[in-house]
Amino acid sequence: MKKIEEKKFNLSELKGISVKTIEEHLKLYAGYVKHANIILEKIEEYSLDYDKNSYTIGELQRRFGFEYNGVKNHEIYFESLSKDPKDLPSDSKLKEAISTEFGSFEKWLESFKKMALTRGIGWAMLCYDKKENRLLNAWIDEQHLGLLQNCNTILALDMWEHSYYLDYTPAEKKKYVEAFFENLNWKEIEKNF
Repeated sequence: MKKIEEKKFNLSELKGISVKTIEEHLKLYAGYVKHANIILEKIEEYSLDYDKNSYTIGELQRRFGFEYNGVKNHEIYFESLSKDPKDLPSDSKLKEAISTEFGSFEKWLESFKKMALTRGIGWAMLCYDKKENRLLNAWIDEQHLGLLQNCNTILALDMWEHSYYLDYTPAEKKKYVEAFFENLNWKEIEKNF
């Protein structure tokens, strides 16, 4: 079975997000890769006697969704960050789509930031439904509960406390959200669109 490969990200200190936070966050990402691969191996192993192990396989499949989405969500998150952030050009197709869907880029940004402050752990995401040709904001509990069917993730903001607790208290997570947006390379985000 093909293994999930751990990507490497060239991230140094960002505005408002410390090197220590990035280092610890990348270790967590590596753990998702490791555990997703372990689960795949176990599923393959237990599948040799599926009838005997069907319950165990079912539970592993449920856990795989959590681990695998932990890998993919973090890849989108880390790929969007840069110590040399790039704004979204005014003639960008993504900016045009955001303005069409939400009234203006500024309205979307305000709405997205407010959604990111939802109580609890999870992800704030901007998603694109190709079939409906529309953008949607979505709050994803944990990593895998609440994903929008048939949608691609354009932007992923990790709102688990591990992504900011070394720099900000939970009461200060608004500062983390602001720091996240100060470090975005919109060129990478537009590729997701």
